[in-house]
Amino acid sequence: LTVLNAGRRYLKVEDLSGKVFVTSGLGGMSGAQAKAAVIAGCVGVIAEVDEAALLKRYKQGWLMEISNNLDHCIARLRDARKNKIALSLGYHGNVVDLWERLVYELDTTGELLVDLGSDQTSCHNPFSGGYYPVQLSFEEAKQLLSTSPGKFRTLVQESLRRQVAAINRLADKGMFFWDYGNAFLLEAQRAGADVEKRGANKTEFRYPSYVQHIMG
Repeated sequence: LTVLNAGRRYLKVEDLSGKVFVTSGLGGMSGAQAKAAVIAGCVGVIAEVDEAALLKRYKQGWLMEISNNLDHCIARLRDARKNKIALSLGYHGNVVDLWERLVYELDTTGELLVDLGSDQTSCHNPFSGGYYPVQLSFEEAKQLLSTSPGKFRTLVQESLRRQVAAINRLADKGMFFWDYGNAFLLEAQRAGADVEKRGANKTEFRYPSYVQHIMG
């Protein structure tokens, strides 16, 4: 319902075939995102750093395909988008790399390959394993978290700033991003990312919340 309503409200369409939804997280509640994309009829690309979580969703049938190669992900996205095929594709990697690759595609080809975007990393708990920084592999990040939590925190905040910078670039071209109630925008703001709403108070963000703006 969230994905469908985001399409209705922000894309002004009832039919999401050929539309692309990019997000992250395939763990607990976030694991439903892949299934939601297919039910809604769109192309869902969901990033997940933890291979165990990714494989679990794939074996359960919630993900149709998985890949650890961004070139392959972009090629599959393009094909499914062009042919209006409902697809859930799990990318084993960091969502920041995925967002930055979509910016690269925009800059080099002029194509905006994503219509809807969100995030379901556990940003209510970003410094204890809820969010993994793009600068390190999953295993490296886990090691750093145990040996140097302060350094881990710094890298997480830098990663959040990079993620928001990429999202902002795509949103400026017409992608619609929303907050999934996981404190992503709040932690991005605390990290110094550009998420504040212009001309509004400090508690308002430039992107909507799914609770008030989409489900409500």
